[in-house]
Amino acid sequence: MAEKMSPSPGGGITPLQQMLASGTGAILTSLFVTPLDVVKIRLQAQRTPFSKALAVQSVPWGAQPATWKCFLYCNGLMDHLYVCQNGNGCSAWYKAPGHFTGTLDAFVKITRHEGIRSLWSGLPPTLVMAVPATVIYFTTYDQLRDLLHVRMGSWNHYIPLLAGALARLGAVTVISPLELIRTKMQSQQLSYRELRVCIQSAVAQDGWLSLWRGWGPTVLRDVPFSALYWFNYELVRTWLCRQAWLDGANFMVSFTSGAISGTVAAVLTLPFDVVKTQRQIELGDSEVHPVTASKPSSTWLLMQRIRAESGTRGLFAGFLPRVIKVAPACAIMISTYEFGKSFFQKLNQEQQLRGL
Repeated sequence: MAEKMSPSPGGGITPLQQMLASGTGAILTSLFVTPLDVVKIRLQAQRTPFSKALAVQSVPWGAQPATWKCFLYCNGLMDHLYVCQNGNGCSAWYKAPGHFTGTLDAFVKITRHEGIRSLWSGLPPTLVMAVPATVIYFTTYDQLRDLLHVRMGSWNHYIPLLAGALARLGAVTVISPLELIRTKMQSQQLSYRELRVCIQSAVAQDGWLSLWRGWGPTVLRDVPFSALYWFNYELVRTWLCRQAWLDGANFMVSFTSGAISGTVAAVLTLPFDVVKTQRQIELGDSEVHPVTASKPSSTWLLMQRIRAESGTRGLFAGFLPRVIKVAPACAIMISTYEFGKSFFQKLNQEQQLRGL
C-alpha cells in the first residue's frame, strides 16, 4: 500500500494545472473561512473596542498618532496587517459593534442588520494576497516532492517534511515584499507613483533587505508549520487509505487528513504564531509612525517578554481560535486541491486515449 500511495512524478498533470487547482482551493477556502474571522473580530471589538481610539475622525493625518491603530486579520490561509486610519477607513473591517452574546448570535445579527455580504468584509484584499501565495506554495511543494522522490529513488517519509519547509520558505520570501508594500500603501494612502518613490528612497536608505522586514518571524512560524503539516498529512492520508482499503485518497480522506495535520501543526507552532502577531503589529506601527515608533524587538526578546509577563501559557494564547480557523482552512484547501488534481488527471487521460 505504501508504494501505491507514493506519488508518481508530476502526478499526471502539468504545473499550470497544479496552479489552477491550488488557486481554486485558495478562493474556496477564503469564501468559507472569512466569515469566521469577521465574526471573531466583531466579538473581540465588543470586548476591546477601537471606537474610543478611532473617534477623532476630524483630526488631520499625523496630528494624534496614538489614535491610529493596526490589527491583524487571519483567515487560516494568510495573515494580513490592517491599518485603521479612522472610523470610515475601517468601515469594511470594523463597524460600530452591536451586542453579541456569542458566535451564533453574532452570525444571525450581522446577517439580519447588515446583510449577508458583511460576513465577507475584506475578502478582495484577502484574495489578492492569498491566491498568489497559495499557488506558489502548493505548486512548489508538489514539484519539490516529485523531484526529491525521483532523486532518492524510493518513497521516504521525510520527503514531505523537507519539501514542505522549502516550499513555504520560497513562498514567504516571494510574498513578503508584496505584503509590506500593501501595508505601506494602506497606511499612507499612496498612489502607485508615490509608492515607487517611497520604495526607492527606502531601498536607497536601508538597502534591498528593507523590503523583507518581518520575514524572520514569518519564517519561524510558517516553515515549521508547513514541514509538520505535510509530514503528518502524508502519514495520516496513507493510514486512512490503508484502513479503508483504498488505492488512492478520496475527497473525505483528504479532508480528514488535512484537518488533523493542520490541527497538530497549529498547536505545535502556536508560540511562534503569538510572537509573529506581536511582531507584525510592531512593524505595522512603524509603517504608520516611522518617526515615533520604537525599534521592533527581536523574536527572541519578544518570547522572553511574553513569558515574563504571562508565563509559559502566554506563548500558547489563542489556542482555540487558531485551531478553529486553521483546521477547516487546511481541510478545505487540501481536499479541494486534491480534487482539482484528480479532475485534471482524468481529463489528461481522456485526451491521451482520444489521441490514440
